[in-house]
Amino acid sequence: MSVFPPQAHFHLMAKPSSFHCNIQCEYCFYLEKSEQFGQHAPFMSKDTLKHYVKNYIQSHAGNVVEFAWQGGEPILLGLDFYRQAVEYQQEFAQGKQITNAFQTNGIALNQQWAAFFKQHHFLIGLSIDGLSAVHNRYRISGNGNPTFEKVVKALNLLQEYGVEFNTLTVINDQNWQKGRDTYLALKQLGSTYMQFIPIVERHAQTQSVTDFSIPSEGYGQFLVDVFHEWYEHDVGKIYVSQFDNLLGQWLGYPSTTCVHQPTCGQSLVTEANGDVYACDHFVYPEYKVGNLTQQPLTEIVFSSKQQQFGLEKSQKLTALCRHCEFRKLCYGGCPKHRFISLENEPNPHNYLCASYRYFFEQTAPYMQAMARQIRLHPSAA
Repeated sequence: MSVFPPQAHFHLMAKPSSFHCNIQCEYCFYLEKSEQFGQHAPFMSKDTLKHYVKNYIQSHAGNVVEFAWQGGEPILLGLDFYRQAVEYQQEFAQGKQITNAFQTNGIALNQQWAAFFKQHHFLIGLSIDGLSAVHNRYRISGNGNPTFEKVVKALNLLQEYGVEFNTLTVINDQNWQKGRDTYLALKQLGSTYMQFIPIVERHAQTQSVTDFSIPSEGYGQFLVDVFHEWYEHDVGKIYVSQFDNLLGQWLGYPSTTCVHQPTCGQSLVTEANGDVYACDHFVYPEYKVGNLTQQPLTEIVFSSKQQQFGLEKSQKLTALCRHCEFRKLCYGGCPKHRFISLENEPNPHNYLCASYRYFFEQTAPYMQAMARQIRLHPSAA
């Protein structure tokens, strides 16, 4: 009698290039990993790739297995690496549907890459910070040159080849007051799926927030500025992940992002050598939970260490969070951003609390109205 291994619902992002990248974004939280892993840390080997693909598919409980390739810059491994990845996916699929998402800065994207992405239905996430002046402030090449025009060329190439893509825009000290302008710039470039992520980083020595980070209330202001422009002109035509997610929550669905889920721990990351960490934002020695070349991923996901990591998100909410009217939309946000000390409170509070409150407050009447319309006319949604 054959014994099937246990399976789990989880997501495992891969960083086959580790921290290695072909540009040097000042705000990138992953560049510091060169100190942790050493400047010459190798790329993912063919053997580790095979283990990753096979282990992930076999351990995953769903009928759809979503592969996500990030870095660093995943393009650095070359096309043959991903051709091999697709071959392994087909070999080990076991009837499951396989999808691939690929986050890139677009600098080295050419016709061969575009053709490959189209052929194998890759969803591309293109990092672009909207306005050229803002983008070129931090997203620069190793020798200090701007990269905006190269990214626009990559975007145009994806459009030319009919590759599905979304844009990923980092909100920082340069653009948090330019929500509408940033949105309109992306819209003009042809982006119809947008994602806006806040940059909040701290100096390793002092733990003070870096100058390029967004102010605590800035992310909320940015999102609300974008929201009003989107709501007035583009509902149903342009998709903003933060708005889609929030509307889903108002309709009673769980958050599609871990940031606003009650617990975390289902979104793990594997480094180039197969080491698995609790989360993309916690790739530190104390958060290493296993290695996928040495044990089944289910064993790692169900380990007491990973389970406790996930539960602490809800267990360590501040009193302010526990009694907040928006608790069920927010759930305290990402633990990475919880470092604000409050009086008579043992747990750190989320730095972006003011932003989340403002975003939820300002959009609530519109979200409730849209949710009512969808409930009344579900077929039109």
